[in-house]
Amino acid sequence: MTDRIPAHAHLLLFPRTIAAHLERVRASDLVAEEEVPNLWQIQLGVLRMWHRVLFRPETIGTCADFAPRRTLRARLLQLRPLRFPFLLRERAVHPLDFSGLASSPERIVRHLLGAHHDGVQFAYDLELLAVHPGFLEDALEEARAVVAGEHPRGEYLRDLVVYERYHENLVAALEAFLAGELEVPEAQREDPDILFSAYLRWCARQPATPAETLAAWRAGRYTVADGVRSDTAAEARGAVAREPVAAAA
Repeated sequence: MTDRIPAHAHLLLFPRTIAAHLERVRASDLVAEEEVPNLWQIQLGVLRMWHRVLFRPETIGTCADFAPRRTLRARLLQLRPLRFPFLLRERAVHPLDFSGLASSPERIVRHLLGAHHDGVQFAYDLELLAVHPGFLEDALEEARAVVAGEHPRGEYLRDLVVYERYHENLVAALEAFLAGELEVPEAQREDPDILFSAYLRWCARQPATPAETLAAWRAGRYTVADGVRSDTAAEARGAVAREPVAAAA
């Protein structure tokens, strides 16, 4: 392991923080050793997430199952452009961190409490938080306080997530995850939008260097949205070692 940060990785803005969190992932049992991506592969994952924001915005911050709360504030915040500055002020989103790997565990907790997650989208951040011991329990304690009406900012957080029963569902998801019983539909278990582990595996399947990515793109074997075709995935995985993940200085 080296503390050298490749020049291209500085486009991530927080490469040393991301590298340190990847080392936490490596030390955990979240994914296998060969499924921990390097910094370039994380950059490709970030590009994929930018593509999601630009071309699939309906998958972010909306709700298919529950109505907005009846309060005026929640109904106004249902408009996502209006909601965004309040999410920033709450530090519930980190617009420069599309993978979550640059965020502190405290910020991930704030994200879970204040930014809406639809369906099983909780799972991504729960897996991300799991590599930081004790913070899942902290998130559960705060979510329970919101539900019980004991959180000092509970009503604001309820309105900020806009939709009914969000914090009740968050409590249930945290309890299930801590018990090892959180159910994710089989069709979504390899969806990088849903599981952090699936995101890591997706990244690790990508070309390991900029040169390999350019070659795959020129050959029509790579796109930002879908990554490399399956017939090149093994080649990409084999190249991971050629650019080691840097440890935090």
